Amino acid sequence: MTATTTYRERLYVTWWIWPLPLLAAALLAAEVHMGFPGVRSWLPYAVLLPLTVALIVRMGSTKVEVTGGELRAGEARIPLELLGEVEIIAPEDRRKAMGPHLDPAAFVVHRGWVKPLVRVRVTDPQDPTPYWVISTRHPEELAAAIKS
Repeated sequence: MTATTTYRERLYVTWWIWPLPLLAAALLAAEVHMGFPGVRSWLPYAVLLPLTVALIVRMGSTKVEVTGGELRAGEARIPLELLGEVEIIAPEDRRKAMGPHLDPAAFVVHRGWVKPLVRVRVTDPQDPTPYWVISTRHPEELAAAIKS
């Protein structure tokens, strides 16, 4: 039996974020190189640039999906029957939702380069987590998938 996926999204890092960490890695490699011949001339570039790319790709490997009767965000999962109200938080309200209005016990999957958020109440009385806050590029679709 296969699980039905009603929503799936990968919170990948957008293209305009890539140049800054790559430039920083290249500058750090150049600083280690400093014009010396031999291994010090190529090793920092061979190590730091691929490592930076791997870190950026790893940061963008977070999945948000509604499948098999569960909401999955990153490595966490919760059955849909334990979820209550779904609230879409607009990008302009994100700072308040992630700052003074954020419950310290909340489960958060937030990526700074993804502006909209969805807040989902947890109705399980044994779960100390009051709600989940999840970054998503398509908040209406995620909210509809959780509600259905």
